[in-house]
Amino acid sequence: MEGQDKFERFLRRYPHPHKAFFDRPHITRRQFFEIAGSGVTASWLCGKLRAADETAVASVTPRNTAKNVIFVLLAGAPSHIDTFDLKVVPGVTPTSFNPTTMNGLLWPAGLLPQIGQHLSDIAIVRSVRAWALVHTLAQTWTQIGRNPAAALGNIAPHIGSVVAIEKEPERRPGQVFPAFLALNSNTAAGPGYFPAQYAAFKVTPSTQGIVDTTNPDDPNGTGRFNNRWNLLHALDDPLRINSPFGKDPEDYDNFYTAAKGLMYNPAVGQAFTFSDTDSERYGKNSFGNACLVAKQVLAADQGTRFIQITLGGWDMHSDIYGRLPALGKTLDDGLSALIDDLKSSGLFDHTMLVMAGEFGRTVGQLSGAQGRDHYLQQFAVFAGGGIKGGRAIGSTDGQGSASAEYGWSRNRDIKPEDIEATIYSAMGINWTTVRHDDPFGRGFYYVPFSDTNAYGPVDELWGV
Repeated sequence: MEGQDKFERFLRRYPHPHKAFFDRPHITRRQFFEIAGSGVTASWLCGKLRAADETAVASVTPRNTAKNVIFVLLAGAPSHIDTFDLKVVPGVTPTSFNPTTMNGLLWPAGLLPQIGQHLSDIAIVRSVRAWALVHTLAQTWTQIGRNPAAALGNIAPHIGSVVAIEKEPERRPGQVFPAFLALNSNTAAGPGYFPAQYAAFKVTPSTQGIVDTTNPDDPNGTGRFNNRWNLLHALDDPLRINSPFGKDPEDYDNFYTAAKGLMYNPAVGQAFTFSDTDSERYGKNSFGNACLVAKQVLAADQGTRFIQITLGGWDMHSDIYGRLPALGKTLDDGLSALIDDLKSSGLFDHTMLVMAGEFGRTVGQLSGAQGRDHYLQQFAVFAGGGIKGGRAIGSTDGQGSASAEYGWSRNRDIKPEDIEATIYSAMGINWTTVRHDDPFGRGFYYVPFSDTNAYGPVDELWGV
């Protein structure tokens, strides 16, 4: 047993402190399932407790100066140095832009003449900078106020959905319009993990209004239609209410109920239909019609609190000065008419208008294709809802390539998250709110927050 002796001498010289595999601690199968069952039960109970948990990271005082929000998304990314942060490039900027100092700001009076007449009403934030240069990513980022590719990005709700869920307790009996309306915005971000009732109601405005709001079999909605509705619920309520199949059937039931509220309702026709004469005043195009409907919906006071309008076509990698005048006129006609009507109806002081793209466009000389490519520097426009107009907040350098002056106490670029916080503050919502009602009980911040990077409202918009 020479080998055995050698092995024992080795062990005495190099003792092994660990137990052998079969001598290690272990649990029985019964003990394993007892522990696992306890863990699952505790997790479920914590989830139930968290479902009602809504806290705030900080004690802040929202401005609470707006009742409604109209958010205009300029999809495709407009050139900031040709529009709201005009920089005259010698030999490049068209003379037809007619650069003029208006209300103390250099303005393309030949491109956006009517908006120029409203400069005393609007505030232009020029120290805005995007996070990304991919259209779909940055557009979603602008709508949800965080990185869509981040850990909670796929469950993050639209800003409008947050406004809708926060303002739900303020809805009055009989208000049947959706809290969140999206016009010309079929690709708008969704409600995330929120119930479907807080999703955007997506409509493309037309002179026909919302179709199918009556039933030919029952013109008054009191006969066959009502009987079919009652039969539907008699058959389906066990599956729709506290559904054994979870959230989706309940969401469908909420959709059906909300849709029924829009049927046989004269307020729907008044708000969503319009005449050719009114359409003409707004530019007689899809964007103008959306601005017109937005004004009418808010005037109806039927529960809508957040409206998104999308105006695309700004992706001008080529022939920018051949294409910009037509799109500029569309924006100029629709936005100026909207501001005029909001002011004349008294809604302007209670409605915050926000306008932004997903990023800006390259500065200086044009590209070989006579266009401008993707660029991080951009702008945002605010008006109404308590905002102090008639000025620019922050500035860029001589070319418009980077923020030169922040004009803001945080002394850094303004990001989409700050714009989101500004909207919440105007609506009286604590932007530091954290919810714990997502399916896994994870903390969801209304505005992303960390010890090193806390976003917040652009307080200078209120003249602070």
